[in-house]
Amino acid sequence: MDWIGLVLTLLLCLLAITSLLKKGSHWNNSSANLPPGPRTIPILGNLHRMDLKRPYRTMIKLSKEYGPVFRLKLGFQEMVVLTGYETVKEALVDQADAFAGRPFVPIFDDLSKGFGIVFARGENWKVMRRFTLATLRDYGMGRRTIEDKIIEECGVLAKTIETYAGKPFEITTIMTAAVSNIIVSILLGKRYDYEDATFLRLLKLMRENVRLAATPVVLFYNMFPMLGFLLDSCKKVMNNMNELHDFIQTTFIKYLKDLDENDQRNFIDSFLVRQREENMKMTNGEYFHNENLKALVANLFAAGTETTGSTLRWAILLMVKYPEIQRKVQEEIAKVIGDLQPRTDHRARMPYTDAVIHEVQRFADIVPTNVPHATTRDITFKGFFIPKGMHIVPLLTSVLHDESQWEKPHEFYPEHFLDSEGQFVKKAAFLPFSAGRRVCIGENLAKMELFLFFASLLQRFTFQPPAGTPKDDLDLTPVVGFITPPMPYKTCAVLR
Repeated sequence: MDWIGLVLTLLLCLLAITSLLKKGSHWNNSSANLPPGPRTIPILGNLHRMDLKRPYRTMIKLSKEYGPVFRLKLGFQEMVVLTGYETVKEALVDQADAFAGRPFVPIFDDLSKGFGIVFARGENWKVMRRFTLATLRDYGMGRRTIEDKIIEECGVLAKTIETYAGKPFEITTIMTAAVSNIIVSILLGKRYDYEDATFLRLLKLMRENVRLAATPVVLFYNMFPMLGFLLDSCKKVMNNMNELHDFIQTTFIKYLKDLDENDQRNFIDSFLVRQREENMKMTNGEYFHNENLKALVANLFAAGTETTGSTLRWAILLMVKYPEIQRKVQEEIAKVIGDLQPRTDHRARMPYTDAVIHEVQRFADIVPTNVPHATTRDITFKGFFIPKGMHIVPLLTSVLHDESQWEKPHEFYPEHFLDSEGQFVKKAAFLPFSAGRRVCIGENLAKMELFLFFASLLQRFTFQPPAGTPKDDLDLTPVVGFITPPMPYKTCAVLR
């Protein structure tokens, strides 16, 4: 046996011993009715049954065998999976407080250390959430001021697309940069050129981490964190986050020199002013400290860029794939807007366009597993005992493709959101932003961005596949990652 085999054997023995000695299992102290689940094997739990690249697919299959509430064990990580609209809604909305926690997931705790908003817990989460919501509103989220910024960015993006003169181009970089500039304007009070080297580096760091966070290697680390020192992908994630945090710290130190509490220019200024106020109150910076600021800015930068950018890339790809749908959207734009600049006020008079955007979000399903939740107390749910602190997976993909809620759940079908007279209808099972206490705080901003970018681009361009590429050959397979954008593709944007 070579030295590598010996090391692996010793590690497996160590894991086996640790597994046998491991105390404090969530289930140990209860003889109550537990959720059903597949039989586990030592060390691995149910790992042998999982599609490691797309675990949500295995979870869907298991729900057909064990029901809408079942438990899994992946290595040392125990969890309860919730599937289907009715089950997920009952947990996140009807019993919102009980399911409002965040579990301890090694990679996420390494990245955020419990700070910020996305992976924070307890009082820190509550304080940061209140501050973030209030501050985002102050800087125009959901208002005319941010709408004007989005419209300005739509114009820059359109002019950039025009430079390709109808020839094939890959849309990922410029689309991501355009969307990112909206949240950057709130966080930093500025925008970047699409070719700016610093900006492109930040986008690359973020995109890599979003992709790596759901790879099998990082999943393995979450199950067996003691082996992290062997896993290069985990080191890469941490190095990327450290570089992003260094940029944020350099930025706010620079802003601190010119800070004027009577002339706050951006989100970072507002945080620093609040930090100064708290220090004057002698609160010892319990919440408004630099680590929370770095985590908050990183959270908002990533969430405000990758989700909306990925959705818009899906939207363009689906318009190329279904040119008849693209044509109907353009006809409605011409009828309602004409040559005017699209604004959010137009959306109420554009039911088909609104339906298409909603269907893009449903079909694209860009966060299939949802961000993990945790129970905040012992609870009996759907007749099963679930203990406090349990890792909960409210499987969003099972909601957005619930066969009891959608006529054609696995097809791109804008009529899901239209009544018999062609008017837009809301659907309760439309939950791409999740629901409950942990619902995405940028939902209103994202909705505004999706409509304005989509309508502006289709008003100006017709998107087509490159010459010689049949639309039937376009790949709708999502990228593997925590967020699942489409595979990179090229399109041609022909001026209308």
